[in-house]
Amino acid sequence: QVQLVESGGGSVQAGGSLRLSCAASGYIFSAGWFRQAPGKEREVVATIRTGTGSTSYADSVTGRFTISQDNAKNTLYLQMNSLKPEDTAMYYCAAARFSWSPFNIWGQGTQVTVSS
Repeated sequence: QVQLVESGGGSVQAGGSLRLSCAASGYIFSAGWFRQAPGKEREVVATIRTGTGSTSYADSVTGRFTISQDNAKNTLYLQMNSLKPEDTAMYYCAAARFSWSPFNIWGQGTQVTVSS
């Protein structure tokens, strides 16, 4: 079973930057970053297909966040720039093992807090 281990969360002032990392213990077909703020539903932030590098972003983060991967390290990243207080949430890394799989492998989550 593939496991995901996240790191890199923290507290930052509005306008600042953070980079999240997600190390995978095995092969994954696609991966993504999701977030959930208190009292809100979990939402997708960005996804990437590990084979092609094709990416997608939520409208709310387009132009500010960048999802990337280091295949040699089997690690996924989320570079977050120009952070806003509304980006405050628990961020989760998720992965799908195969093309037909849903995102059913989840990391433990890392907290991101942006103060105004």
